[in-house]
Amino acid sequence: MGSHDEDDDVLGAPVGGVDPSKEMNVLLEEMVSLLKNPDVVAALTARGVNASLALLAVDGLAAYLTGDKQQAADDLRTVAEEIEGRLHFGNDPPSA
Repeated sequence: MGSHDEDDDVLGAPVGGVDPSKEMNVLLEEMVSLLKNPDVVAALTARGVNASLALLAVDGLAAYLTGDKQQAADDLRTVAEEIEGRLHFGNDPPSA
């Protein structure tokens, strides 16, 4: 393995003539919009999914895809710790 890692490529940098950054940004923006929609929040809550944690996970994914690995790690670690903590302590109400 050399010093270059494919994971270090920034999403916006075209590789082989393909630049998926626009499409990925559109999808992430749609996810954020959905996760802010009161009807979607209610449906997710009924399934035990916390929309705020889901939004933070989307933020973490967006950070990772743009090359901000530190922010991605922080956001995704927070999401994982919150979910794990709620499960560990039996604090998994419908909005967890």
